[in-house]
Amino acid sequence: MAGESKAVFLSYASEDSEAAARIAEALKTAGIEVWFDKSELRGGDAWDRSIRQHIHDCRLFVPVISAQTDARPEGYFRREWKLAVDRTHDMSERVAFLVPVVIDDTSDARTDVPDRFREVQWTRLPGGETPPAFVARIQKLISGESGATASPRPITAPKKRSLLIPGVVAAIVLVGIAAYLLIEKPWTTKSTTFAPPAHSVAVLPFVNMSGDKEQEYFSDGLTEELLNSLAEISELQVAARTSAFSFKGTNTDIGTIAHKLNVAAVLEGSVRRSGNTVRITAQLINADTGFHLWSHTYDRDLGDVLKLETEIATAVAGALKVSLLGEEATKVELGGTHTAAAFDAYLRGRKAHYAAHGYKDYQTAIAAYTDAIGLDPNYALAYANRSVSLEYSEDEASGPEVRQMYEHAQADARKAIALTPNLAEGHWALALYYMDGALDFTQANDELERA
Repeated sequence: MAGESKAVFLSYASEDSEAAARIAEALKTAGIEVWFDKSELRGGDAWDRSIRQHIHDCRLFVPVISAQTDARPEGYFRREWKLAVDRTHDMSERVAFLVPVVIDDTSDARTDVPDRFREVQWTRLPGGETPPAFVARIQKLISGESGATASPRPITAPKKRSLLIPGVVAAIVLVGIAAYLLIEKPWTTKSTTFAPPAHSVAVLPFVNMSGDKEQEYFSDGLTEELLNSLAEISELQVAARTSAFSFKGTNTDIGTIAHKLNVAAVLEGSVRRSGNTVRITAQLINADTGFHLWSHTYDRDLGDVLKLETEIATAVAGALKVSLLGEEATKVELGGTHTAAAFDAYLRGRKAHYAAHGYKDYQTAIAAYTDAIGLDPNYALAYANRSVSLEYSEDEASGPEVRQMYEHAQADARKAIALTPNLAEGHWALALYYMDGALDFTQANDELERA
């Protein structure tokens, strides 16, 4: 540990500042030093040095997790999280350092956080309301009473030696060893407690069996679409995409994956594509026993892929004994297409957007979405995604071109919403336009809330 610091570092998204302030105030009232200063949360070298120093010196790191942090793939708080996780690599496993706090109903199985956060107990403080029990726990962690190694007591030599004492000590030690062997039985394998949520699943990247690496975008894109489809089921907890995709190509066994992601079941499969036909094999595996809960092979024309996703999602939900409402099944196809070539172009656009490193890459994504729209003029998801790619690419544009791109992005977002009023991606795209193109943060907030 760094020095004798007893400070607590609160890491939070700017949208959660009020809740974080409540937590900080409760800790400070109890005499706990808290690093919580909004005025210092700026970018730049000075900020970076300050952040690194505080994280290096603090006794406990408290990440404030919420729907706000989950909705933001980028942010200063994510840099803080990474620095905190990096510090744990030099710590003993017995040292308590990470104390994740959730301020709303965000699920720990689905939210986008570092895997190291999932290895420790989470505390739920709705709205940042901090009960005395949590404050007392923090005090114990800081003092080393819980989660840290106690300091050894000094040994004082006896004034007189006795020949009897060594024999007594030896006898006590032997009895202790015998008791340990009889009770603990270290030669047997002990099972660790594994109690994931009953209705939880991780969707692993489907394996591309097409024999063509260029088709990887299709199997990855189909996996993401299926993952999103399952996430629409309100009673089902789905592991985050980032967590599930981290096992791609690792050949990690199902049991290990399930334990790391804390899920009761794992869905895996393969995709074999030939022209406009596709064979999808999917299998749902019980994480505890390793046995199949359900498996099926689908041979379909690409034009039926979106209906196929609904079919698989419903089957998985049934295998997990989740009640799937009929209305939720229709959400799976929201904003989609039944045109095979349009769906293919859409997946190419998604692949290019998420792998983009600059203006040219975003233009590649925009061109693919344009192809999808040309093949299906009512493809709402393609309009929404093209709008977002246009927003991202304007950073490297200049002059009149910037205004044209903003107007085009706005038109695409509105078209997506006109085609599918309840499409979250459409409202998200329009929110981006209001934030960057119109600088109308009130409207942007309204659209984000709607999304």
